[in-house]
Amino acid sequence: MSTNLILLIARVLLSIMFISAGFSKLGAVEGTTGYIASLGLPVPGVTVWLTIALEILGGIAILVGFFTRYAAWALAAFCVLAGFLAHYQPADQMQMIIFMKNIAIAGGFLALVAAGPGAWSIDARRSAA
Repeated sequence: MSTNLILLIARVLLSIMFISAGFSKLGAVEGTTGYIASLGLPVPGVTVWLTIALEILGGIAILVGFFTRYAAWALAAFCVLAGFLAHYQPADQMQMIIFMKNIAIAGGFLALVAAGPGAWSIDARRSAA
């Protein structure tokens, strides 16, 4: 299998989760804001919209390979931050599984940072022009 195909598949698999999560939050802004507030994070009303924007726009950027390395850095940082803030609860095995999932996804994004998006991306077309 070609490297470009593998990178495309990786981008699709990584992006689906964030695009769908962002759109889900759009349908439940109040509930998500309440959850963010319950974590003790500052300005939950602003944080929810920043989260939605990052998930949707960052996910789409990864999907199409547009400013891929920047989007991958941002989403990797988001995964680690969300993992620690919302799921790092050593006494709760389910939360720790979710925490480790976040860390693993961050690793996938960091691999995209290192490898780039591949030839089948907007970034590749932009650099060729």
